[in-house]
Amino acid sequence: MIEVKNLTKKYGEHIAVDHLSFHIDRGMIYGFLGPNGAGKSTTMNMMTGYIAATEGTVTINGYDMLKEPEKAKKSVGYLPEIPPVYTDMTVWEYLKFAAALKKVPKAERIEQIESIMEQTGIGEVSGRLIRNLSKGYKQRVGLAQAMIGYPEVIILDEPTVGLDPKQMIEMRELMRELAKKHTVILSSHILSEVSAVCDHIMIISKGKLVASDTREGLMTMLRGGIEMSLCVKGEQERLERVLQDYPQITGYSFGASKEKDCITVDLKIQRNEDIREALFYQLNDAKLPIMELTRKERSLEDVFLELTGEDEKHEDTENKNIEKEEESVDDSNI
Repeated sequence: MIEVKNLTKKYGEHIAVDHLSFHIDRGMIYGFLGPNGAGKSTTMNMMTGYIAATEGTVTINGYDMLKEPEKAKKSVGYLPEIPPVYTDMTVWEYLKFAAALKKVPKAERIEQIESIMEQTGIGEVSGRLIRNLSKGYKQRVGLAQAMIGYPEVIILDEPTVGLDPKQMIEMRELMRELAKKHTVILSSHILSEVSAVCDHIMIISKGKLVASDTREGLMTMLRGGIEMSLCVKGEQERLERVLQDYPQITGYSFGASKEKDCITVDLKIQRNEDIREALFYQLNDAKLPIMELTRKERSLEDVFLELTGEDEKHEDTENKNIEKEEESVDDSNI
């Protein structure tokens, strides 16, 4: 459907997008996730032909965006972060104008516009000037123009920015509906949005693609694999002998327990290795009853921070704040 190869964009010495390559299939919702300034919008602008790439190619439906731009762009509907609406037009006038620009046959325009207005929920404001609409309705009008001509791919750049919680939910529902007939590509720095809507997530950091997988697949990319916490009744030495029988356990650390005669242990286990059942029976045979077993789940936020290096920045900031607090305490004692 879409093939991006070695896509690069440079502004002088600054590399905004650094040799991106990925493939997009039909009928799914793809999410571009990354911090502000990661290169998401620049990538989308090059994919839609809005700006030229310094290097690399974008092929849509077999058409090269550089060599056959008209044929390639016909397959794409685009909603930038700021909707490209003409505020002095009514909603109906604007969509009719968009249909003419996209060369929708005259005989089909009215029926198509009415159908799209119904899908996006803007029929009731069709006669109003766009300048008088709320942010949410303007976003819907922008989405409606992206749908004109029924392109196979719809690209949305930060579609929920500035919307209230109710409008965000409505926009997400719209995106799910769109995915039934279109391939949807969504750019966002909002983790919950990408997690809730997208089938496949691509994480971009500093212009580079650092991960591309389903939400579940990204979870397995975490450092250290699976983490579990056990509370066992018995002696640490006996428990340690049992744990040493499992090569899947890459590390463990003991701690005190609030329960009498119990000990806690945090385990790190290799990816895709589930030893809970076997460990349960072996501890039972060793007369080391499990009082509590918890598998620690990491969130998409953890994956995002880890893969983009933002967790290290967060730790550095926390350490600096602690140092400042300690310095202020020392100064107050002088």
